[in-house]
Formats: sequence, C-alpha cells, structure tokens
Amino acid sequence: MSGAAATNLGRMKNPESRPVLQWSAAMALSGTIGAVVLESGAAAPAVAFARCLVGGVLLVGWSLARGWFRDWRPARRDLLLAVAGGLLLVGNWVLLFASYSLSSIGVSTVVYHTQPLILVGMAAMFLGEKVGRSHLLRAGVAFAGVVVISLSAQGDDGQPVRFAGIALALGAALLYAGASFIAKQLKHIRPHLLAAVQLTVGAIVLAPALIFTPLPSSAPGLLWLLLLGTVHTAVMYVLMYASIGKLPTTTVALLSYLYPVVAVVVDILAFGHRLTWPEGLGMLAVLAAALAPQRAKADTRDARPEIPSRASR
Repeated sequence: MSGAAATNLGRMKNPESRPVLQWSAAMALSGTIGAVVLESGAAAPAVAFARCLVGGVLLVGWSLARGWFRDWRPARRDLLLAVAGGLLLVGNWVLLFASYSLSSIGVSTVVYHTQPLILVGMAAMFLGEKVGRSHLLRAGVAFAGVVVISLSAQGDDGQPVRFAGIALALGAALLYAGASFIAKQLKHIRPHLLAAVQLTVGAIVLAPALIFTPLPSSAPGLLWLLLLGTVHTAVMYVLMYASIGKLPTTTVALLSYLYPVVAVVVDILAFGHRLTWPEGLGMLAVLAAALAPQRAKADTRDARPEIPSRASR
C-alpha cells in the first residue's frame, strides 16, 4: 500500500483526528491569551480594541476571499442581534483582561468558566427552559468554589487576590453568557461572518477609549497586541470553526477545558503563581460543575459554535 493510500485510509478510520487537533490547538492558544495581555503592558480597553481591529480586518479579508459576503443579505433583526452580541463580547473581553492584573491569569480564567452555568440560567429565564435539580446543585458547587478561590487564592505578587478581580471575571462570564445566548438565535449565519461583524463593531465602539487608554508606545507592546489579533483571534477562530461542527459535543466540552488548564499552567510557570490547596480544590469544583451540564446535554445539543471565541477566549 502506498504512503498516500495509507494516509487516506487512516483518515477514513478516524475522521475526527484532524478536527480534534484543530480544536485542541485553539483551546491551548486560548490558555495563553492572559500572558499575551499582561506582556503587552496595555490597559484592557486598548488590548480589546487592538484585538478587534487586527482580528476583524483579518477575518473580513478571509471571508471576502472565500466569497462569503457576496450573497449575504442579513435581515434587520439579525444585524441588530449581531451588533448587540458584539457589544457583549467586547465588554466581556475588557472585564476579563482587566481582571488578570487584579487577581491572576489562572484565577480569573477559572472563575470565568462559570459562564456555562449562567447561560443555562438565562435560557430558563428568557426561553422557559426547565432547570433541573442537578443543575442547581452544580451551580451551587461552582459558586462555592468561587468563594473558596476568593478567600484562599494568591495573586502573582503573593498577596491575596483582590475581590475586584473576582468580580470582574464573574462580570465577564455574565456578558459572555449573554453573547452566547444571542448567538443561539443566529445559528443560521456563518460564524466567520458573525465574528467579523462583531469584531468590527468592537473596534468602532472601543476606538474612543484610546483617548484615555492609548496603545503601547513601545515596539514590543505593539508586537504582543499584533500577536493577539493575528494568532489568538483570527487564526484561532479559523481553527475553531473548521473543527467544532465535525466533533461530538462531548469531545468539544472535554477539550475546551484545555483552556483553563493551560492558563493555570502558564500562570504558574511564567508568572510564579503559587497555587494553594484550597484554591486548587475551588478550581476543581468550578471546572467539574461547569463541565457536567454540557455532558448531560451531549446527545441533544448542536455541536456548532455559539460564539466566536473561547477567544477570550
């Protein structure tokens, strides 16, 4: 058997191998976003603007090259929802990026992962979906974990984390859940187009903030932001959207936890974060509780992405 034939046979036997690698790479990249944000030295609004500008330009170019804008005529309702989702998305980034310096990358990222539970609560409130006792129990476990983290975690400076950092991460989770809720109503729109529109909205809305929080004046700071917009936004989105629709929801959910795990590891290795054992238990409680509801609905949920980025993902 020739080498090409063997390769094709291997792909036929395991058609998920490439999507798994793509999704895993996207989640691993997500876990390094916090480090890039801190290394840039820029304030959160400036970082979010740069991400929207660079990532948006690249995604618009990608979509134009593929011809996806050619026949797209969005309804007014869809466009308004896309803009609203974009405002929530960039607001989530600003809060999350701001939380890193007030707590730590690992702490903020894990607390941020309460958002799947918040999303279920929103679905119950606005769509009338039933919330079972198991979800209420998991929500209680997750937020108990947040309390433990708040009381026991240390920042990268060795001092107790500031409650403001925890609050900002929870606020980011709330906005992200809201953006995901809106994206559920826009599943008929190609995700690349939705992301391009939302990033464009973000760049326009955040541009005035540069008066108060300018972009870095140093070349290294600008290069970090360029890296964030290209690799951690445009490239990461392409990897996500090329893979997520080809994977079972359970696989997507499990591999998504590479994001917080990588963030914690980066926090420890690159920034010297010292993980206390109560903090570790709190993190495990949050992640386990957030993962469980996704498993429970694995057989009924559509595996398509609901929002661009775990790029904050």
